[in-house]
Amino acid sequence: MNIVPMPPAPQSLLNGFSIEVMPRTAAKIPDFKAILPTGTRVYIAHIAGTPIEDMLSTAKRLAADGFEVMPHFPARIIADKATLENWVQRYADLGISSALLLAGGVDTPKGDFADSMQLMESGVFDAHGYTRMHVAGHPEGNKDIGDEAEVMAALKWKSDFQNRTDARMAIATQFVFEAPPVVDWCDRMQAAGVQIPVHIGLAGPAKLQTLIKFSMACGVGASLRVLTRRARDITKLMRPFTPESLLAELSVNRPAAIESVHFFPLGGIRATTDYISAQSDPADRLRA
Repeated sequence: MNIVPMPPAPQSLLNGFSIEVMPRTAAKIPDFKAILPTGTRVYIAHIAGTPIEDMLSTAKRLAADGFEVMPHFPARIIADKATLENWVQRYADLGISSALLLAGGVDTPKGDFADSMQLMESGVFDAHGYTRMHVAGHPEGNKDIGDEAEVMAALKWKSDFQNRTDARMAIATQFVFEAPPVVDWCDRMQAAGVQIPVHIGLAGPAKLQTLIKFSMACGVGASLRVLTRRARDITKLMRPFTPESLLAELSVNRPAAIESVHFFPLGGIRATTDYISAQSDPADRLRA
């Protein structure tokens, strides 16, 4: 597939962008209102070992500042339904009604849940008034998930869940570095009957060494070659990688499923928000 690069940053892809933080990285930002448009969707990653109190404290701060907070619920680190109920209720008490449901980055479940479908089937989120539930996607696969047929069947189940419930859903993907694997993945989902909007994961500006390290840890596949080719060019090796080429590629050959983009600030939150601000016109930052 030949995709012709174009100049930077189509505004329609940046419109409604989201960003991911962790409690420890968020604590380094004195004022999110100074760097993000009001209403921006901010995911809070729940890494194994992070105390729920740290998650709730970060969520409370961001919600109070006027952002749409979307905490992660990694199924494999949740002990049981009572724990899930407790977390969901405590977030709801902060006015939060959005969640990213995912299996989580541990091999063996620590309790009763193994995947996001079990969380969705629990009924806990619906009972506490959650209106938006996102799930994870991996355009280039992942060592921690099943084969293609199994993954597509799970996505189709989630698509059907969306159709039989009031849930507003989207697929937030792992970060990628080139468009063809994304386009092919969206085509395969369409063929499988998956009808969930896609928010494509992008890595914010970061050193190549940082991106390669995270890519190998997260199982980013074919598009990693974009970084390895760049690493061979000494003139580019010293400059941070930025995603405008991918944004431009996707603007040329954009699958209908792609709704917006989701930023992973691997080189720092402020570096990513400064980049987005430089690429965006303020009028185009309004939420979709």
